[in-house]
This record gives sequence, C-alpha cells and structure tokens, in this order.
Amino acid sequence: DEAGKGPAADEKDDDHRRLAEEARLGYQCRHYDENDARFAMPYEWKHCVGMKVGETYEVHWPHSAAGSCGTVNQYQTPFYDGVFCNLDMDTLVTLGAQDIANNVGVQAQIFTIVNDETYYYPDLMRGMVVDGAMGSDIAYYTGSTTGTSRDNTICSQYSPITWQVDRKCHMVSASSFDKMCADMKAQRDDMSDDLYAHGSRVLVADEFAADNGKRLLRA
Repeated sequence: DEAGKGPAADEKDDDHRRLAEEARLGYQCRHYDENDARFAMPYEWKHCVGMKVGETYEVHWPHSAAGSCGTVNQYQTPFYDGVFCNLDMDTLVTLGAQDIANNVGVQAQIFTIVNDETYYYPDLMRGMVVDGAMGSDIAYYTGSTTGTSRDNTICSQYSPITWQVDRKCHMVSASSFDKMCADMKAQRDDMSDDLYAHGSRVLVADEFAADNGKRLLRA
C-alpha cells in the first residue's frame, strides 16, 4: 500500500515510481526492514532475472476455459496465448464481454522476497498458495488484463475478467521465486519474457473502475 517500502531507491515523478529503467514500481508491502538480514542479504539468483531481496512482487495466475489447462501447453508467454489457445481466430474475434468474463479469470498474490528458507514454497508455478493465512482472505472484483501498456487512456481489449486477489501481503523465500523461474524454463513454450518483473500499471481512475463491487462485512 501507500505506506509500504522496499530497498529500491525510488525515483518519484508525479504518479509513478520506477524500480528499474523499464519497470514501473507499484505499491509495496510493509514487511521490509532494512535492519533485518532477511531483507538485506543478497541471494544468488540462478533462474529469475533482475529480482531483488526485500522487494515486493505480485504474481498472477490466469485461468481459462478456453485454454489448455492440465496439458503441456497450459503455461505460455504471453499469457494471452495460453488463455485463448484453444480458440481459432474466427471464434476469438466474435467473443463478447460476457463470453470473456465467463471463461477467463486471474488469481493474484503479493509477496515480499526474503532470504530465509523458513518461507520456502516449492510450487508457486502451479497457483496461489493456500496455506493458513495465505489465500484465506480474497477480494473478488471485475477488471481486465494489466501491465504498463494499459492506463487511463489506453484500455485493455481483454475485459471484463474476474480477479481473485489475496488481500494480505506475504513473505516468501527468494529460492521459491527462483524455483518458479526454473519451472517456467522447463515449459514447452518459451517463457523467458516472464523471468523478470514487469511494471505496475497506473491505478485505474474511479470513473473507469467496475461499479458492481459489494462490501462483505464479517460478523
């Protein structure tokens, strides 16, 4: 959130901050502590590219009834290829908004990287971690595909999509992410463009956000 922080020397310019020259840094978790070695001790990355201990990263797992879930073609880069890979172009161009909403969804979870094997999870490639507090408090909302190529001027053509996002930030070991990158390298499709962090999009303006949200108050 706005009060989160990380090790990056933030370059601020109006509404955006940059983690690297080409990656826009979004909001961060509040776990980072510069005096705690878990957030400062470097990790020798073998598979992920440009990742950093102490930083916050959001992982997306697209799901699609029009894709090839359960097959060797399930995981593809870019993810549009995977979620629509079972549709020919003649069918794809006829899809309406509700067709996409009925068939495509995304799970998301936010992590702060630590150099601590206590927080090792071996299978981030396969989907959201559901373990204790992880994956237990989920926000559901209507959105679209994301990334820095979309903003409040250029909209995504892939919408509406149902998002299921873990509300909490979690710590995860650097080795967990490196294992995920190793798994991406092992897929049939070339996933090398997902071995590094992609930039965060500008927050959606209120007038463009979905108006079908509901507050679920806990007793």
